[in-house]
Amino acid sequence: ADPRTDVALLKVDGKDLPTVKLGKSDALKVGEWVLAIGSPFGFDHSVTAGIVSAKGRSLPNENYVPFIQTDVAINPGNSGGALVDAYGELIGINTAIYSRSGGSMGIGFAIPTAIVEQVMNAIIKDGKVSRGWLGIEIQSQLRDPTQLETSTGVEVFNVVPKSPAAKSGLRIGDIILSIDGIEMTDANTLIQYVARKAPNTTLHAQILRQGKNAQVKILLEERPVEEPVTVPVVIQDETLGGAQPPTLQA
Repeated sequence: ADPRTDVALLKVDGKDLPTVKLGKSDALKVGEWVLAIGSPFGFDHSVTAGIVSAKGRSLPNENYVPFIQTDVAINPGNSGGALVDAYGELIGINTAIYSRSGGSMGIGFAIPTAIVEQVMNAIIKDGKVSRGWLGIEIQSQLRDPTQLETSTGVEVFNVVPKSPAAKSGLRIGDIILSIDGIEMTDANTLIQYVARKAPNTTLHAQILRQGKNAQVKILLEERPVEEPVTVPVVIQDETLGGAQPPTLQA
């Protein structure tokens, strides 16, 4: 199992068992029709329909999964059930809802198959999931976004001693603009990108340091063991509040 993504892999003894075809969640588009299959309130084999509302959502205390947001009716008992596209291909696993009442309010979240496949293959190969680690603390918003032509970029608030970031020369105050040519629009984008890379992968980062652009090569290491955070089945309204953006680790 991988508690960080709330995904487990089970080995089933049997032959000629029916299987679902895995779809490509990365190719999923906002507005596409999807179906949720599960057992809400114990009513097994229930199917509800809706559309994809957004992609790449991050939930409180969970920054490693770019969740698919849907308006499909999802209730307690749907968690762990399939989210399929119009072709019947699996594109996500329903895992959480936003609710003030405990029932569906049209805001549900699913783990995309791109993450599920990564976790599955890692567990089959190594018995665990290894994630890349930079060793920095970052924040969801820039301290002074006016110093950039755009509001994107992730500011480094702290560098862990002897970490990959420290060895590469990253400093407090550096703003990471892109990694491997991919724009880092916010902290969650950076965290999810790094976490999906294997240890010993070299990243090429473009940074802004004291108003000047620079290139930094970073050799990732394996993320240290930490307390697992499991995704709640129901997210209460108050957990999504707070005026100050949190400091996150990558």
